[in-house]
Amino acid sequence: MLLAGLSTGHKIGLGVVAVVFIAFALASSFLAPRRRPDFPGKNGLSVFVIACFVLFAAMIAAVETFGGESAAKGAEHPAPKEGAPAKTIKVSESEFKIVLPAAKTLPAGKVTFVVQNAGKIPHDLAVKGPAVTGPAKTPLISPGQNAKLTVSLGTGSYTLYCSVPGHEAAGMKAELSVG
Repeated sequence: MLLAGLSTGHKIGLGVVAVVFIAFALASSFLAPRRRPDFPGKNGLSVFVIACFVLFAAMIAAVETFGGESAAKGAEHPAPKEGAPAKTIKVSESEFKIVLPAAKTLPAGKVTFVVQNAGKIPHDLAVKGPAVTGPAKTPLISPGQNAKLTVSLGTGSYTLYCSVPGHEAAGMKAELSVG
């Protein structure tokens, strides 16, 4: 399944490293012992172990490098649909927590966050992520008051947080997936 989603260049990169790794494993387990029965021998054991670790590290590095699409391809976010009605999400903020509805995955497009400050001090709501279009945050919301924030979100992961100094660090943040 992973290979079906990879570009041709990534398939070739993984394939080449895999073939080298497999060829080494087969040669060292079947061919070398036929020619030298004491393979790898006293003097060759350390070289053999080092070669095994180097090839293993190369395979792990290849999977890390070629195992996913490049950042340029991964950075392509579908454009939010213009003219589509905004999805409304109710958000409750209180001292050092943000509460979202249970469903945390949304379709890409316009979203209106209706924010209620249920706390005892002013808060705001800010959104950060890969494809936010619109105002980045609400003004400060007094205790017991509401505010709306309408933004367009592309596919990706977003963080909703309170931008009042120290509040995000104190836990006033929530994760949201779009797409």
